Amino acid sequence: MRKLLFLSFFTLFLISCGSTKNTGKVPEAIIGKNETKTKSTRKVNTYKNSKITTRQNEEELDSNNSEDSPKEIKKGIIDFAKTFQGTRYKFGGTTDSGMDCSGLVYTAFQKENITLPRISRDMATKGILISFKDIEEGDLVFFKTSSRNTINHVGLVVESKRGEVKFIHSTTRAGVIISSLGENYWKKAFVEVRRVI
Repeated sequence: MRKLLFLSFFTLFLISCGSTKNTGKVPEAIIGKNETKTKSTRKVNTYKNSKITTRQNEEELDSNNSEDSPKEIKKGIIDFAKTFQGTRYKFGGTTDSGMDCSGLVYTAFQKENITLPRISRDMATKGILISFKDIEEGDLVFFKTSSRNTINHVGLVVESKRGEVKFIHSTTRAGVIISSLGENYWKKAFVEVRRVI
């Protein structure tokens, strides 16, 4: 009975947020929400399954949020997420004593008063789907790291320069790290990019 219980927890642990080989590169991801509030509790429009272009989205967000621009909000989210680098992995964790992948993203967005779903596959239903060539800092990247064929890992994009995309996330082996989408493991597991802000 103990072996069965151990195997059940171990399996759940392995499929919950993905694992990674320590390659020296760090992945990053971002997740979004349909309607959110900023620090000043004003509504910021985000778009679900919208066909409006990214530039139009940013202009509308700028006009609705005169205090903090979308770029400033994204920077705040990214900077806060980076403060957790080195935090150990903990299934269901959302604090500096331990975090899982969706807990990191959830907590970073919550710092800017933006509430996202708590599970990566639910986060993948928020915001708008973005083409990989249009990926920006603050976008969320989603992965399938298990054989269950469902999204089970998320990261926040922290850098996108000259075709290299880096994202912050929490892995079972290394905790909160920054990885690159150029790493074979993440390249193969990659599913989509979504923009919340």
